[in-house]
Amino acid sequence: MDRRHFILIAAQGLLASAATAQEKSFLQKLGLKNSSAGALSESTIGDGLKEALATGIARAVELAGKNDGYFKNEKIKIPAPKSFQRIDKPLRLAGYGPQIDEFVLSMNRAAEKAAPIAKDIFVKAITDMSITDAKQVLHGGDTAATDYLNKHTRDRLTEAFLPPVKETMGQYDVMKKYNAVMEQSASLPFLKSRGEDSLEKYTVGKALDGLFYLLGQEEKRIRQDPAARATDLLKKVFK
Repeated sequence: MDRRHFILIAAQGLLASAATAQEKSFLQKLGLKNSSAGALSESTIGDGLKEALATGIARAVELAGKNDGYFKNEKIKIPAPKSFQRIDKPLRLAGYGPQIDEFVLSMNRAAEKAAPIAKDIFVKAITDMSITDAKQVLHGGDTAATDYLNKHTRDRLTEAFLPPVKETMGQYDVMKKYNAVMEQSASLPFLKSRGEDSLEKYTVGKALDGLFYLLGQEEKRIRQDPAARATDLLKKVFK
């Protein structure tokens, strides 16, 4: 074997070794840690990622959609809008604390009631995720899939989520409670009149923030905790 032939073979070996290492590192982004993970097909990895998201979504919606799912979870509880918070303390000092608390509770109840409607919208978004999208998610961190959904589906979710939230807020008389408190603030001479926020859009935004937060926590759990991988496919992909 001449020198040039030897160098060529050696170079090919180094390239193959580098490619294998790069593939292994790429798959480990998804939590795959053993060498057999490299044998998984792209479709298997994509299906595993989608199933992980579907599992996380089911859990997130269950947590948010139950009674006090928002209201008693400080991580996702919907507070009064910032413009309203400016008059919160003066109103409470004037004796209107119960009305304010009822208003805040009613917004959270609306979010809890509407949360299950988001499930099918999220699942549809996952179904539409391509293999290319899944590969990009693999390069991200523990909430990469959640971040992807937030970025690429937020507008559609907001549009689809708004009508049921409006309906539910109507059932809980959110606007009525808001206006009742604002009328009280207008009666106080030391408070200036302020414009009314779009409570429906505000509540939708905060409700979605809460769902994405919970979904992110579930994604982390599935990636990191073997006990959270409830199906054979998840166990196969997230080794």
